Amino acid sequence: MSKSRKKSNRRAPVTNQAWVWVILLIVVIVLISLGLEWLKSDYSPKPEIVPHQTEHHKLPPRETTQKPLSSIHEQYSSTHQKAKPSKPLSGPVSTTQAPYYFGTGKGVIALIIDDMGSDKKSADTLIKIGVPLTFSVIPGLAASRSVAETAKAHNYQVMIHMPMEPQGYPKQRLEKNGLLLSQDDDEIASRVSSYMEEVPYAVGANNHMGSAFTENSEKMEVVLKDLKGKGLFFIDSRTTPNSVGYSLAKKMGVKTGTRNVFLDNVQNSDAINKQLKEAATIARRKGSAIVICHPHSTTIKTLQESLPELAKSGITFVRVSQLVK
Repeated sequence: MSKSRKKSNRRAPVTNQAWVWVILLIVVIVLISLGLEWLKSDYSPKPEIVPHQTEHHKLPPRETTQKPLSSIHEQYSSTHQKAKPSKPLSGPVSTTQAPYYFGTGKGVIALIIDDMGSDKKSADTLIKIGVPLTFSVIPGLAASRSVAETAKAHNYQVMIHMPMEPQGYPKQRLEKNGLLLSQDDDEIASRVSSYMEEVPYAVGANNHMGSAFTENSEKMEVVLKDLKGKGLFFIDSRTTPNSVGYSLAKKMGVKTGTRNVFLDNVQNSDAINKQLKEAATIARRKGSAIVICHPHSTTIKTLQESLPELAKSGITFVRVSQLVK
């Protein structure tokens, strides 16, 4: 009996070893099957995933070619359709292409920086904020052309800031190349044409000063006719409540808009922030607002701090051409 038990005990390990080999073979087969399935799925086409999409602001399809600068004359629709950003954003950035802030709430602002052209440094600093600002350049200044070229290189919009006769002229100072009520129509048209040569890549214009000139329908008609012929829009800066610029432009079929808020009549950060809040309130209530400020050091510093915060609150910044009608 003891001998048969010993023989039985010696066979058990052989049987167990066979089962181990069977199990290993099954595992290998399963792994090979899974590997083949993985290879098939890895080479199958996958849908493109676009980050930062929301129900209210879906990024448009990617384009294979960049749109020319002339294509920026587009209306901002009630459905909040926007120009394609250079890449999805997660916060303030600085790139060679002007990015766009997509807010999640209502309210659209186009921000114009008037009086550009004295120096290029202001343009460089403003571009770094990463919001699609519009530079309105006074023709004939030392850096007018270089500011326009810098803006164009970074895909920022350029306007002509046309010097126009103010109330109280000549005691009230005006640039030598300004438009005056005493000038005949040919002189006015000639000066407007020269502005376009001195400020390249301009897609629109607004008045610099002009509290007297913009009240005169006959003189404004000459200006608006020339702008329309060149395909430029007009923004009425409304330096006087009696301006006919906006209403006359609409009557003549010129794409136009009007300033809603001046940011920096008072040069301190608290006052500028108060005006920014007013602009945001108007934008949320009416859908959009056109805002004007100037490249003062206090203004630039305030914009650097406040514009990204406004974007996070839901305000969307667009080019001014998207708000003209």
